[in-house]
Amino acid sequence: MPRFSVIVPAYKVQAYLHECLASVLEQSFTDLELIAVDDCSPDASGAIIDEFAARDPRVKAVHLTENVGLGRARNAGMERATGDYLIFLDSDDSLTPGSLHAISDRIKETDEPDVLIYDYARTYWSGEAVRNQFAGQLTEEGEAPFRLTDRPGLLKVLMVAWNKAHRREFIEREGFTFPPGYYEDTPWTYPILMAADTISTLDRVCVHYRQRRQGNILGTTSRKHFDIFDQYDRVFAFLDENPELSAAWRPVLFRRMVDHLSTIFTKRGRLPRGSRAEFLRKARAHYRRHRAPGAHVSARTRLRHGLVRLGSHRTYRGLWAALRLRSRAKRYAATARRRAKGALLQLHYRIQLRLPLRANCAVFSSYWGRGYGCNPGALEAAMREHVPGIRTAWIADPRHHHTIPAGTRRLRPGTAAYWTALARSTYLVNNVNFDRRLVKRPGQVLVQTQHGTPLKHMGLDLQDRPAAARGTDFGALLKNADKWDYVLSANRHSTLVWERVFPSAYTTLEYGYPRNDRFQQATSAEVARLRESLGIPHGAVAILYAPTHRDYRRTQRLTLDLERMLHTLGPRFVVLTRAHHFYDAPLGESSGRLIDVSDHPSVESLCLASDALVTDYSSLMFDYANLDRPIVLHADDWEAYEAARGTYFDVREFPPGAVARSEDELTDIFATGHWAGSRSAQLRRAFRERFCAYDDGRAAERVVRHVVLGEQSGLPSVVPLEERHPAPAAGVPQPDPAPYASLQHSPHL
Repeated sequence: MPRFSVIVPAYKVQAYLHECLASVLEQSFTDLELIAVDDCSPDASGAIIDEFAARDPRVKAVHLTENVGLGRARNAGMERATGDYLIFLDSDDSLTPGSLHAISDRIKETDEPDVLIYDYARTYWSGEAVRNQFAGQLTEEGEAPFRLTDRPGLLKVLMVAWNKAHRREFIEREGFTFPPGYYEDTPWTYPILMAADTISTLDRVCVHYRQRRQGNILGTTSRKHFDIFDQYDRVFAFLDENPELSAAWRPVLFRRMVDHLSTIFTKRGRLPRGSRAEFLRKARAHYRRHRAPGAHVSARTRLRHGLVRLGSHRTYRGLWAALRLRSRAKRYAATARRRAKGALLQLHYRIQLRLPLRANCAVFSSYWGRGYGCNPGALEAAMREHVPGIRTAWIADPRHHHTIPAGTRRLRPGTAAYWTALARSTYLVNNVNFDRRLVKRPGQVLVQTQHGTPLKHMGLDLQDRPAAARGTDFGALLKNADKWDYVLSANRHSTLVWERVFPSAYTTLEYGYPRNDRFQQATSAEVARLRESLGIPHGAVAILYAPTHRDYRRTQRLTLDLERMLHTLGPRFVVLTRAHHFYDAPLGESSGRLIDVSDHPSVESLCLASDALVTDYSSLMFDYANLDRPIVLHADDWEAYEAARGTYFDVREFPPGAVARSEDELTDIFATGHWAGSRSAQLRRAFRERFCAYDDGRAAERVVRHVVLGEQSGLPSVVPLEERHPAPAAGVPQPDPAPYASLQHSPHL
């Protein structure tokens, strides 16, 4: 008897079915049966199912002789199911990697509940993934399992069958089956949740819910939407048959029915022309038939409920016209206010530009207002330490203000205080560019810190790389560079690149990157505290996985199955996943030994907490090398990356450590110990000699003394590489003492 029976009905989904079935069979959890039901599909869906069944004995192919619809196709799958739990998956959706392992673990933790509810994310053709807006209802805090009366907020989560695992014994005992129709999930999900004695939740995205451009049922104009009335009749019939549930749930379900009916009616494009008045009349009849006393209606939905109660299409059209007129008037007014505010702020800025500079004021920002950190953050701290009386301010979006130290003034972009600071601060520090409207005044000093050693092409070198440039105005780029007084460099390679691709009159300071000072200053105790705060188990080897942005892709796409890799490596390893700052979404949800750290404000802290770095072509490798800890490159798409972006050297030929060209090679490098072997150490040593010459822990002090205090000589001398003592790692084994000759022929090095 398998743990899970995954039931996938298929009808006209040949373009998506392969991905769906593969997402089940490629799970790290293998104790399952996959029941794929061909609902007499006229396309190649049946043949695809047969191909999978021929390759994998876990696949049961079911071919129906007539098209019966989604609900009854699921019933056909249930009749053949033998698993402990039933999981339904629509054939154009997919399971996320590691989801079945997470579901199984949560079921065990919560004593085999009747129903486990897990989360999903909507995925769009653009690659964007948006998590369920009611994900907060799936919290795992509190007692579990529970009954629906203990957590009625779960009814806000999408009422579908495919975001739940159902205990088969419970389903069979209660005699639940899917009805025919368009909205078959409605009379399935509500009764099951109400009848379940034990429910638990899993706060993890387990399903990617594909939002098809065409062909989605809810996006189809059809009279089939009238099916909703029959389905709610079935829900209330269930309550009539179970009077012990009726008193508690009838008012709630009545309110949800009215919300559902009004949504179908108000969503443009669902109901065919000429059928809207009829739909509204039927909605009014259902309102009267199932109305329950005590059904609380919020002020926000009162108008929609009134629409259903009255059932007048003419009234609705009048209200709709009035609301559209009101909305249009509000938009015009908002636009006028915004333009007036912008004009006043620019007038304010022009006035501030005529007032004297404040010699003791410095303003900082990084990564387009994302928060405190990087080289500007290290310089801000050093400026407060070494320059008595300095007043510093930091520009950031309000949601990042919590990252700014207490003694630093917080500025919100676009405010009067922001423009005042830009106009009157003597020192301006950023790792990208300030607002293009910034007027560089005589006496102001602008420090461009940069935010990495360039491996990929930058600046003017992107002129023949349209995929990477994406409409860059190179004239404006050079005008910004003309405002720079100083540019920081961590090595001679960076200096040569910056001065060529950003040709202007600034002075290059080869002092090292201030953000890397911390690597030389941190202690073992600080490393231990960081690891504990991130949830890294004691004695574990923590791998920081931080891929870079791909110019030839519109979205972030993870090419590694990290759950599979961890399963192979065993319990000693954990992976910290860090998405590139260009992306708002994480690489994946945290689960077990996979920890998402994309929102962590300090990448330097993550480096200190980890024992090794896995990256592709990210400039983080140059910074991480200062820790003298193992680095492994995963270069599976070098040719595509080089063609789209262009690079200054082939990092595979001069790497900071072992190089993997596939997921299996990457796993093997860690499984065999080559990641921390003597050959890796030799490669890293050569890499550090070339790129880490100045990062000795005092770069920020040198910059502040030169730029602010005007010291040209007597600056702290650079500590040689062999005399540096970076923060020690917590879980890295000692290098393999085997001679170089024993490793030099390894295919991974």
